[in-house]
Amino acid sequence: MTRVKRGKIANKKRGKILRQTKGFKWGRKSKERAAKEALLHALPRAFRGRKEKKRTYRRLWQTQINAAVRKQDLSYSKFIAGLKKENINIDRKILADLAGKEPKVFEKIVEKVK
Repeated sequence: MTRVKRGKIANKKRGKILRQTKGFKWGRKSKERAAKEALLHALPRAFRGRKEKKRTYRRLWQTQINAAVRKQDLSYSKFIAGLKKENINIDRKILADLAGKEPKVFEKIVEKVK
């Protein structure tokens, strides 16, 4: 019978885990058992974090739009309602960007809504 050398797949598996934990603190990046444990916790949190990021950015944009609209003597809710009434389809990300970088353009949009 011929000799079978093993370990190739096991080493590959370990390497994959350690590559995924690259950048973690302390032994969680270099010790296999700690890395495995860290990944068990990190992967579901990463999934959840991607969803939460969308929520937090939307809240930020709403706050920025509200601040810019209040300068024009208008509330956020009335501004958004006016946008829908006028059929202006600009999302909150773009509106917040305009409010910060192009205030004159944003003022024109607010005037149209008023």
